[in-house]
Amino acid sequence: MTIDHDGFPAPPALVEHARRFRAEGGVPAVPRVAATVLLLRPAGTDFEVYLIRRVAAMAFGGMYAFPGGGVDRSDSQAHLDWAGPTPAEWGRRLGLAPDAAQTVVCAAAREVFEEAGVLLAGTDAGSVVGDVSGDDWESARVALEQHRGGFAELLAERGLTLRSDLLLPWSRWITPEFEPRRFDTYFFVALLPEGQRTRNVSGEADHTLWVRPAEARARAAAGELTMLPPTLVTLGQVAAAGDLAGVARAAATRDAATPVTPRLDLPADGEPRFVLA
Repeated sequence: MTIDHDGFPAPPALVEHARRFRAEGGVPAVPRVAATVLLLRPAGTDFEVYLIRRVAAMAFGGMYAFPGGGVDRSDSQAHLDWAGPTPAEWGRRLGLAPDAAQTVVCAAAREVFEEAGVLLAGTDAGSVVGDVSGDDWESARVALEQHRGGFAELLAERGLTLRSDLLLPWSRWITPEFEPRRFDTYFFVALLPEGQRTRNVSGEADHTLWVRPAEARARAAAGELTMLPPTLVTLGQVAAAGDLAGVARAAATRDAATPVTPRLDLPADGEPRFVLA
C-alpha cells in the first residue's frame, strides 16, 4: 500500500462494506480506548522498531503492528508508585482528564510487558530493571495476560515504580466510523531499556521482527509485510526523525491529543481513497 499526500487506496472489500454501512444508515460503534508502543533500539547510526504479526484468528489478523491493545479495567484501578510526568501533565499532552491519562499510560506499559516481555519500571525513579526473561518473571507475565492479577499489583509486589517518563506520546488514531470494531488508540514511543530484550511471548502474535522503519515501509510497499495505515504512517514519521535523538525531539512537540481518523472518500468518478483527517 502506497500512501501519498492524497491519501491511500481502499481495499475493495472495505469499500463495499463502507457503501453498505452508509446506505443502511449504520450507527458507528463506540471506539474502545487503547494504547500501542513503538519500541525502538539503536542499530549502528540508525535505529530499529519492533513489529509483531497478529495471528490470523484475531482482529487485524496477519497484519504487522506495534505491541498494544485495549485498556483493561484494572488499568483504571491502578494505585502504583509513579515516576515521570504527573497524571495531570500526561492529561495535558493526551487531551484527557488526569485519571483517564494515567489509565492510558498504564495500559501502554502493561501491553508492552504482556506482548513483548519489556518492563518499563525500576526500583526507583532513576532506575530500570534489567533482564526480565526468567521463569519467575514469565510466570508473572502470564498471570497478567490471563487476568489473574493487575499490573499495579505486580509492580507493588516487586517494589517497583512505573517509569512513565520512558514513554513519549506520539499520536492518536480513531478507527473509521463504518468499521464494526473501533479503537481510539494512543501511540507512544519508547527506547528498549538496557539489559532487556524483546521476546515472542504473546499468544496474539505468530511472528516478530526488529526492522528499520524505512525498510519496513519498503517491504510493505513490495507486499512482503501487510500493515494498516496507522502503522505505515507512523513508521514514516519516526523514519523522518532521522535518529533516536530526533525521535525524542519530535515527540516533545507532537500533537498526541487530536485524533487522526481516516475518512473514506467515495467519488462518483475515480478511485476510492482513504484521506487522513
